[in-house]
Amino acid sequence: MGYELAGATVADVSVVIVAANTVTLVVGGAITLFALRAYRRTGLTELRALAVGLGLVASGALLGGIVHQVAAAPLLQGVAIQSVLTALGFLALGYSLAAKTATEDPLGVRPR
Repeated sequence: MGYELAGATVADVSVVIVAANTVTLVVGGAITLFALRAYRRTGLTELRALAVGLGLVASGALLGGIVHQVAAAPLLQGVAIQSVLTALGFLALGYSLAAKTATEDPLGVRPR
């Protein structure tokens, strides 16, 4: 018999986590590809950092799920791996928003 969390078993919660991580992986992966294509088109380092950040968040969902579902590690280990990669992804996303490129003037306005 498993633990119960607010009336739901660990197995019930695991199903919800797998579903949410699947959506995160698919949507995050697609947005990562869009950001990567935009970086290749423009060469802007902000877009590269955006792609890296989104990729880390999406890969956290993948690796956390693999560790829990395939390697049969405890749920908390999978969550820990996902949380670390998510945090690193948000750091890269923050950098992508704060980075300045050489094409900006001192007022922060880019030429068109």
